[in-house]
This record gives sequence, C-alpha cells and structure tokens, in this order.
Amino acid sequence: MVRIAPTSQTQQKVPPAEHDVERLEEIRELHRLAELGGGHERITAQHEKGKLTARERLEMLLDPGTFVEMDKFVQHRASLFGMADKKILGDGVVTGYGKINGRLVYVYAQDFTVLGGSLGEMCAEKITKVQDLALQNGAPLVGLNDSGGARIQEGVAALAGYGDIFYRNVQASGVIPQLSAIMGPCAGGAVYSPAITDFIFMTRGTGHMFVTGPEVVETVTGESCTFDELGGADMHASVSGVCHFTADSEEETLYKIKRLLSYLPANNAEDPPYVATTDDPTRIDEVLDTIVPADTKRPYDMRDVVDRIVDRGTFYEVHEDYATNLIVGLARLDGHVIGIVGNQPKVLAGVLDSDASEKGARFIRFCDAFNIPIVSFVDVPGFMPGLKEERGGIIRNGAKLLYAYCEATVPKLTVVTRKAYGGAYIVMCSKHLRSDYNLAWPGTEIAVLGPEAAVKIVYRKEIQQADDPEAMRIELEEEFRRRFATPMAAAERGFLDDIIEPRETRPRLVSALQTLIGKRQARPSRKHGNIPL
Repeated sequence: MVRIAPTSQTQQKVPPAEHDVERLEEIRELHRLAELGGGHERITAQHEKGKLTARERLEMLLDPGTFVEMDKFVQHRASLFGMADKKILGDGVVTGYGKINGRLVYVYAQDFTVLGGSLGEMCAEKITKVQDLALQNGAPLVGLNDSGGARIQEGVAALAGYGDIFYRNVQASGVIPQLSAIMGPCAGGAVYSPAITDFIFMTRGTGHMFVTGPEVVETVTGESCTFDELGGADMHASVSGVCHFTADSEEETLYKIKRLLSYLPANNAEDPPYVATTDDPTRIDEVLDTIVPADTKRPYDMRDVVDRIVDRGTFYEVHEDYATNLIVGLARLDGHVIGIVGNQPKVLAGVLDSDASEKGARFIRFCDAFNIPIVSFVDVPGFMPGLKEERGGIIRNGAKLLYAYCEATVPKLTVVTRKAYGGAYIVMCSKHLRSDYNLAWPGTEIAVLGPEAAVKIVYRKEIQQADDPEAMRIELEEEFRRRFATPMAAAERGFLDDIIEPRETRPRLVSALQTLIGKRQARPSRKHGNIPL
C-alpha cells in the first residue's frame, strides 16, 4: 500500500466561512435566551418569592457539570388569544438528564418564569420524552413541579398532555423510582402525576397542592381557607398523607431527594446500592434489654429500638408526620438497604387504624417492587375499635396491609418486641403470611386478646359470682398472662423461629439477612391481583 503524504494545504486549519460564524453566533444567542427563561424581571420576581428558578434547582440537585439539557429550543404552536406573540424557547419546562451521587437520573423542572410554568402540548411532549427515556434506560425520574396548571389558551391539547404524562407514570410504576417535588403551585389535574409517583416532597410556604384553589372552594362550598390550610406542605404531610417529606427550604428539599435516592436501586431489575459499613454486624446493645418498660401499658419510642439495631445513623423515616402510630422508613443493615415497618407504642399504643394500614401497605409494596427486604418491629394491641373506624373502612383498609405483606416476595424479617394481639398479630408480618424469619423478645405477649379483655369475656360469670370480684379478676389475668400471653405458645408451634435476648437482635437479623439476600419466590401466573382499594 502506498501512503500519500498530506499536502500542506490539508494540514492548515481552514477558517470558517463568514456565514458559518454568523450562524454560530445566532445559536449561541439562542442558548443564552433559552437559559433566561421568562427574562430578568420574572427571574427577579421568582427570587423575591423565596424560590429558585428551574435551572438553579437542577444545578443544586445534580452533580456539578453533569446536566445535559434536551429540547432547549422547543416552542409552543398555539396562536389564539395572543399566544403567537408569547413564544419563549423551552416552553416552560427544563428537561434532560444528569447524575446524582454519580448515578444517572432523568429530570424535568417546570419554569414558572415562562407563562407561569403552565403545561401545553409541547411542554408535555418534552416531559413525556424524558419519561420514555428514563423507562427505556432503567433510571430514576425526578420531577420538580412549579406550575399554574393547564395552559388555558391551548384548550384540550393541554389536557391531552396531562393524560400522556399520567399514562407514562403508571407504566413506569414499580419499574423505576419516580420522585416528585412540589416547589410552587400544583393545582387541578396537575396534582395526579405526583400522586402516582412513589414519593412526594414539599417545600413549606411555597409548595401547594390542591384540586381546586381557595377561591373556587369558597365560591362552591362557602368554606374560607388559606393556601396552606387547603394544600400546604404540613397539611398534606400530617392530615391527607399525600406528602412524604417536607422541608423548610428548597435547598433542604433537594438534599432530601438526593438522600432518598442513595437508598434506591436505579430500577426493579437491580438490587439497592450496598454501602460498606464500619458498624460491627455482631454488635451487642445491652440498652435494648431495658428499653421496653416492664409495665405493658407504658409507652416507649420504637425509633429508639430501630436506631440501635440498624447501621448507625442510617434510618431515614418516610411519612414521618402521618399516621404516627406506625413508623416506616429506609435504613441499612450491615450495609444492605432494608425497609422498616414498626408499630409506635408512643402513639395510640401502636394500634392499627385505617391511615396507618394504608401508610404501611403502600410502603411495603414500594419495597417489594424495588427488591428492598422488609424488617418489621411489632408491638401492637390490635386494630382500632369504634364507630368512626368501622364506618371509615377499617376492614378494607386493614386488608390492604395484610395484602401487601402477603404479596411481598422480598426477604421478610419480623421482631415482636412486646405484644401482638388478635388479627393485628397475623397482619404484622407473622409466619402465617410467609415471613421468612420471626423473632420475639422474652417479655412478648402473643394471644387472641390481651389478658384484661380475655378474662372479661372468658370468666365473666365466675368474676360476677365471686366473693371478691376484683381480686379474682386480677388473679385470673395473671394466670392468663402466664399461660397464654407468652411467646412460648407460638414458638412451640414454629410460628417463631427463636426467642432471643433483645441485645442480640442486630447480629441475629444480620445473620438471617445474609442467608435471605438471594431469596427468589415465584408468584402464581396472573395479570395482577385485586388489592382492596
């Protein structure tokens, strides 16, 4: 082969043609205009409200220098109602991908400086494009919401855009993690996309969610309310249960998103990220021996139990302010991510009611979808009695928790710390729901009813006819507690794998999890089950 030496002409750098230079400058100017969004005045107005712009939020959320923007030059097609003169590059939403803690995520951030962040046809197409890419590439999707809602000037095209987004939210559910942050208004149909996603974060003071605003509510129902009362972060975090995490600032909101993602796999085909720990897996904690009061009616904080068993400092509570008689959250055990579900004796004695049952069921189903083992800490007197609960659907709602535990095929470990009575004993991940490893502490009471209630029913006549009914009642309660309200009856039948000293709980759970980490369980062939919604 004859090698031809390059001529001096080919070695020289050819200067661009004049028209190429002009075109390059035009493109650079378009980039600059797109990055300005609605312009300096609207950016200033956004800052005066205590809010960051869409791009500032993404810059803070993503690892430095990793954001790649898509569809930067998209514009709407509307022409009616003066819209032909209101075309702004980007059309009210910034979309693309980047990295968080070195891991790929897809993102979109609504830009309130552009037409109030309202959603129109092209804006929706930008969002659905990153939704499709996130699903196809198996990466989490994070949406930052700050929008006035559907773009009225575009009519049904805007509504169609919401429908397209909702459909993709559902298709991605259980396949990739989907996180939503409410950092401004989110009203009307717009609320249903975040509602379908796995977790919702809200910023106090600026983030609001509602189907209809205060003015409409007052016009239709006569009820007067503020934005915060109707759809603020604290209301949704503690009353409606719509919001999972609240924050006092946008910076804190974005930090909490990043922290949550550190526990989650990129998709349902992967395991959660393992992080090596310096916390000794065989660590014994003697404080656990005395953490549960001897008096069964005295409360204690189940969080203290959890914190002393999991890897130090790793418990990240979810839904902290909602249905507080049940705690749920993520943690690590010997470096492995686990989901925590625990009754909270400090609140309503840890009883299960409708809200707690729904809260637990949704969290359990999330963990199961993303291969996160579930560890349950049980101290439950039963389901909440009363007219309000029965009329509120405690049967249906309690069945959701039962269904979720039964449906879950991830490793399931259970520790009974004090008491487990009646149907609540069964529902809280008992061996009968195919829990893989069940432990109890020595003082545990497991029975159909507590001694007080049981004696009143079983020995009612004997107590009434006794010379000293009160003394007989006390004697019978003690006898019932000794014979029936112990973990031995369950252990004798194999419903408990062991009765252990509380101090041993961490090493025993670590050991069990190591054997279960590769668990595989086949499900019956079916389209899907029918959870009692």
